[in-house]
Amino acid sequence: MSTKKVIGTSFAAIFILIITQVIAQVIASVFVAIKIPYEICNIIAGVIYVGLTYIILKMFISNIIKFPVSDFGIPKFEIKMRWVLTAILLPLIIKGSYLLIFSGEYISSNMNGNQIFNTLSAGVAFTGIAAGFVEEMVFRGVILNALKKRWNIKVAVIVPSMLFGIVHVLGMDFSIGSCLLVIIAGTMVGVMFSMITIESGSVWNSGIVHAVWNIVIIGGGLTIGEKMDKYSVMTYVLDSKSFAITGGEFGIESSAISLIGYIIVAGIAFIMIKSGKKKRYSS
Repeated sequence: MSTKKVIGTSFAAIFILIITQVIAQVIASVFVAIKIPYEICNIIAGVIYVGLTYIILKMFISNIIKFPVSDFGIPKFEIKMRWVLTAILLPLIIKGSYLLIFSGEYISSNMNGNQIFNTLSAGVAFTGIAAGFVEEMVFRGVILNALKKRWNIKVAVIVPSMLFGIVHVLGMDFSIGSCLLVIIAGTMVGVMFSMITIESGSVWNSGIVHAVWNIVIIGGGLTIGEKMDKYSVMTYVLDSKSFAITGGEFGIESSAISLIGYIIVAGIAFIMIKSGKKKRYSS
């Protein structure tokens, strides 16, 4: 692929992400207007978001840039058990570490039953599953593989990962320190997801890790941070005000604790990639 085509493909993929998200939210708002329960509308929005993105990306890859969809990390849906276990253990260990090691106070947002169902359905269906898989299809599917075809695997991993980190501070009124934390952590989590995709040959595996992470860490059930989150059912407000522990204004996703988790999982995936190559060469 030419440089011009790679850049165009990358911007097109991000544009598709934005458009499908807007369409999903607009359709969900129509259902809200006709008195469909909010929790059902959240599930509808999530299904439309991930389904529409998959269909449009598949058409874009096949008909516009003219490559097999599997070349862009989007083969037939299949998830490896080791990444399912990673998806469960990574956020639980990190969250558990905070609750067991660092002192704090549980503060309820005093939501009623309907508000709790609405918050959790959005956290699971839209913020969790849909956003997790869509972002992986775009960043670790289309963009990573487009860059790989033009340059090499190192560029393909590093550039989208940095872009992934930068995207998370756009439009945010964060301090310089918080922005740097988010970019560093966002880049590292991008590298982690990239390693999982490369090892498994599929965005579905990085997608499940991403989705479960979103559900557990930012899904609206129990949030951990330096101040109460009114959009979560419960917040564990940390006594510590250290940037390294709290992650600053973005939260524990950009903390040193989470960063260590990203590095460990990325390292394991990297070792597995190297081990797999050695086995192929020796066979």
